Amino acid sequence: MTFGMTMLVVMTILVLFGVGQRILDRMRLSDKGAVMFMLAIFIGGLLPDIPLGDRISINIGGAIIPFILVVYLYIKAGTAKEKIRSIVASILAGAAVFLAGRFLPAEPEAMMVDPNYVYGIVAGIIAYMMGRSRRASFIAGVMGVILADIAQGVENVIMGIPSPIRLGAGGVVDAIVLSGILAVILAEVVGEFREKLQGGTKKGHLIFEHGEFSEELEPDIKSKQSEEARSDEED
Repeated sequence: MTFGMTMLVVMTILVLFGVGQRILDRMRLSDKGAVMFMLAIFIGGLLPDIPLGDRISINIGGAIIPFILVVYLYIKAGTAKEKIRSIVASILAGAAVFLAGRFLPAEPEAMMVDPNYVYGIVAGIIAYMMGRSRRASFIAGVMGVILADIAQGVENVIMGIPSPIRLGAGGVVDAIVLSGILAVILAEVVGEFREKLQGGTKKGHLIFEHGEFSEELEPDIKSKQSEEARSDEED
């Protein structure tokens, strides 16, 4: 079992025991939903690739399921600002991973660490730096790896490289899992640290409802729901 698959199993067990509940709430993702997606990625990663044409295929667990999860979280994004930031962060993370592939040795055996782990770390860090919120960071971390994989396939076609194009296959699952988890952890840890330095979240007076922060509620409702008004965006 690869490192990425092992992380999926560990994260699934932790979620089943209630660990990370607040992070999932801020991402607008339920425990059951998170477990469902993680199991789907794990099982899909073990299934054969789906052929899309001559020498082109796509992996269910390494591309299709992560993309569906990203689309779901994108739709759940509370503000247009968060959606735009997640798109920009995804593009930048993808570019960083693609460029990282140019500087790493051509032979993976020449490295002490699997290059896919490096790609995951690079994507996760860039995703957090540009995405900032838990949700946007996760979207960018996952999409950064997927976009880089697509870009590599397009380059192979343009350059006439005869090697098969397998989107999401091989170690891409490891990179996607690592980048997504790392981006969310960075957003959570750094976000909490910044909130403590600021004496609390900057949006503590707002109410989070239906994916949006609002000030239009009555004062008594505000006081009743104040604990739910913590921001998912650390500006």
